[in-house]
Amino acid sequence: MKNILMTGLALATLVTFTAQAQDTSSGTQTSSGNWTGSGEVGFASTTGNSRSQNVNAKLTLNQETDQWKNNFFLDALRSKGQVTITNPNGSTAKQFDTTADRYDFGASAGYKLDPRSYIVAAGRYDHDDFAANRWQGTVSIGYGYMALKTDRTQLSFEIGPGYTEYQPATGNVVINGITVPYIASRQSEVVARGLVTYKYRLTDNTAFDDTFLMEAGSKNTYLQNDAGLAVSMTKKLSIKVGFQVRHNSEVLPGIRRTDTLTTTNLVYNL
Repeated sequence: MKNILMTGLALATLVTFTAQAQDTSSGTQTSSGNWTGSGEVGFASTTGNSRSQNVNAKLTLNQETDQWKNNFFLDALRSKGQVTITNPNGSTAKQFDTTADRYDFGASAGYKLDPRSYIVAAGRYDHDDFAANRWQGTVSIGYGYMALKTDRTQLSFEIGPGYTEYQPATGNVVINGITVPYIASRQSEVVARGLVTYKYRLTDNTAFDDTFLMEAGSKNTYLQNDAGLAVSMTKKLSIKVGFQVRHNSEVLPGIRRTDTLTTTNLVYNL
């Protein structure tokens, strides 16, 4: 079934990137059909009494024509730091090891019914070695509505049914007073997907954006919120502070439901 999810996501991505070609062949190509977006990167490193390395990167692409509203994203995070390990004899030692390893990508293709409403097909895949789920894939179809669109403010909503499949991370259970690892089987279910996207330009060089994603099912509800404040230095370069929250309603024992990520990145506007 994981192959079906990946195939669905690949098809969503293909539809997104071929929508422009379809508009061209049908004679509805407009000057607003160019791809726009941004790339972000952040890096931090410490040495001496403490040692750590952290790098994160993001790529976002958007396209809008008279007929299509398309999006593609790719995120990656990797960190290393000093961790304390327990040896088989009970002694402890410090070791420089990976503490975060995540990547996720997705795409959506929206077919406009009128200037404000559209039908959208979306898919995303997330892999994280240190989260509540090792991997999770979701495909969906739904209805979107652009509630606000001005020079300073944008607000849109998407809602519809979807299908998700995920592998829970290894948890811990206590058997006869001994803590042992527990690996759950792969899970799948129908979900209700909701997406809210808000953008507001505070000044000519300062902008705020917030994206809220919900994938609610009977077994687990996944929530993710990404907020960011960007300050432009030049037409192409910005500094952006971001805060992300990820939450799973159901996790195995010994695993936290909520993960957060705070970033300060250099942004290049495409």
